[in-house]
Order: sequence, then C-alpha cells, then structure tokens
Amino acid sequence: MDPPQESAAAGRKRRRRGGVRNRKKLSSQKGLPPAAAPPTPASPPVKRRRKDIASQAAAMPKRGNTSSLLDKMRARLSGGHFRMLNEKLYTCSGEDAFDYFKNDPNLFDVYHTGYQEQMSHWPEQPVNVIINWLKSHNASWTVADFGCGNAAVAKNVKNKVFSIDLVSDDPSVIACDMAHTPLEPSSIDVAIFCLSLMGINYPSYLEEANRVLKPSGWLVIAEVRSRLDPNNGGADPEKFSKAIIQLGFSLVSKDVKNKMFILFCFRKKEKSKVAKGIDWPQLKPCLYKRR
Repeated sequence: MDPPQESAAAGRKRRRRGGVRNRKKLSSQKGLPPAAAPPTPASPPVKRRRKDIASQAAAMPKRGNTSSLLDKMRARLSGGHFRMLNEKLYTCSGEDAFDYFKNDPNLFDVYHTGYQEQMSHWPEQPVNVIINWLKSHNASWTVADFGCGNAAVAKNVKNKVFSIDLVSDDPSVIACDMAHTPLEPSSIDVAIFCLSLMGINYPSYLEEANRVLKPSGWLVIAEVRSRLDPNNGGADPEKFSKAIIQLGFSLVSKDVKNKMFILFCFRKKEKSKVAKGIDWPQLKPCLYKRR
C-alpha cells in the first residue's frame, strides 16, 4: 500500500518551520571563528563588583585621614599637658614654679606652645596693646617685663627692656622667681605684668615691682577679665585696685572695653608709703576645661 500523501498546505507549513529554524541557526553561527573558544567563567554582576570595591576602599585607611588623626591625637595630648602646667602655675607659689621648671626647662616650652595656641583665639592680644602704649610714650624709659614669655615687648620697642621669666633659653631673658629679681631698687620707669600674676603669692610680685620702680614710675597690668569678675567667682576689681593704691600707687586709668582682659595703668607716688596689712583679694585661677 502506498504511504498516505500529505496535503499541500501541511507540506508548506512544515517547510516554513524548517526554514525558520535553519535561518536562526545560520544567523547564530554567522561571524563565529572556525573553532569556538572554550566558555569563560561567568563574571559577577557589575553592581556587586562595585559594591565590593567600595567596601574594601572604605576599610583601607587613607594616608591623609591617618595623618589628620595623628595630628588630632598629638594636639589633644599637647593640650592636656598645657592644662596641667597652666593649673600648676596658678596654684603654686612663684618659688615653687621656678624650681619646677628649673628641673625640666622643656616643660616651659610645652606651656608656652599651648599658651600661644590659646591666645591665637583672642580677638586682641594684650601684649600688643601694651607695646602700642609704650610706643606712644618715652622711648628712653627703662622697662621691666615681668613674665615676659617670648619677650615680645623687648623685640618690638626701642626702650631698654629687662625681660624676666621662670626659664630662659635666650641670653636676654632673666630667669628667676619674679618676687626676687636682680634689678636695682628705683631703677625702672615701667613695670609690666601681662597676664603674669599667676602665683598664689602674686602680691609679692607687685611688691617687687614697687621696689624696682622709680618714683612716678608706671605699673601696667593686663589681667584676664574672668579673674576680676565677682559675679563669676573672681576678685572685685575695685578691691584689687585699692590694694595696689595702698602699696603706694595711684590709679591713672582702667580700660574695660576689651571682652577678654582688663588693662590697668597705675603710677607710683613721688613719696610712696606702703600701708600695713594690705587686704589683697584672691585672684581666681584661670583654668581651662577639658574638651
């Protein structure tokens, strides 16, 4: 028996399907090399790769960030050391402070580095105000700068200046307890205390200034405002002035316009006589809070 014959429509349908399959196969093979390369392992998705790279980069310390962190740590350690030394100066006598820094003069450099950092935040430097005051007066006056620090006064005026402080790494600075200087009696025209009445025996510093000042000599004092603010635990500025007047001075001026410090100008009387039993107020220590 002969096989059944397909209808013409079925044959055309089958040929069309076969033609489509052959065209797809040829199309997919088009452009392939004669020998197909072995398949490569599948790569991770692009988003995942980027996420992994970002997390690894974040975990690695950057050189700039590490340097910045070390600088911050050094600044914090230095600031802590400065606060300790600052508290020491405000809570001991001048003699004890002199002995303390004499045993380790490097500590004085640490203190003054911290001091300069603190002063850099002040809108106006009291030492500059005093320098300008001296420049507006007699250049022939002899000056004693008690607690001179970096001797800024001597470096910026034409006057002869005796720079005095606890430690000296400069031949021009006299290292001593400010209550006992080697200056001759009645040899000085201007005595300066620029934020340097720090010891618990600060009246003895002013008594020494009185000893070395000539009659009609000037006593110029710049002091932190908070130390002379009775509303904040400080001394009464009127009582402070009265004690110095009893030492043999007259008050010429008191400048309170600066928000950080008060500037006093006293003048020694021609015939000064020190009163007995002067009631010196206790000046509040200027201590810095931990940050």
